[in-house]
Amino acid sequence: MSTADDLKEAFAGESQANRKYLAFAKKADEEGNAQVARLFRAAADAETVHAHAHLKVMGGIADTAGNLNEAIEGETEEFRSMYPAMIEEAKKEGNKAAEESFSNANAVEEIHAGLYQKALDELGKNEEVEYYICQYCGNTVEGEAPERCPICGRPKSKFKKAD
Repeated sequence: MSTADDLKEAFAGESQANRKYLAFAKKADEEGNAQVARLFRAAADAETVHAHAHLKVMGGIADTAGNLNEAIEGETEEFRSMYPAMIEEAKKEGNKAAEESFSNANAVEEIHAGLYQKALDELGKNEEVEYYICQYCGNTVEGEAPERCPICGRPKSKFKKAD
């Protein structure tokens, strides 16, 4: 294994730890364990520091146009190849929960690719746009949240404004 391989593995591991710890923090908050939630969020932030450092060393951060192109490529691969195969496997296995999770993500990844393409096309204009994210399926919309999510059907109240 090379250092380049190690950096990729470390980046993936730190990134996953960040997401997992944020999920753990949310659960701790729900259970009334605010101090434990705070610890999980602190550790998640530290894991992000590590992941960003590894990505930087790998040369994985370009200029904004390059980063947008990479994001478009990644999201497109996910909705064209990765998730359709996963959806089919979940169907074969009769795993409805996984099928729904993959299907929601698949639909949203296509939206993300479009949003990134729009941002690339308008790069430099710096027009302010608000984004809202459905907290059930991840649907990401511009402007304002719809009355019902077109992906999962959840109400407007399930959308959170992006920072």
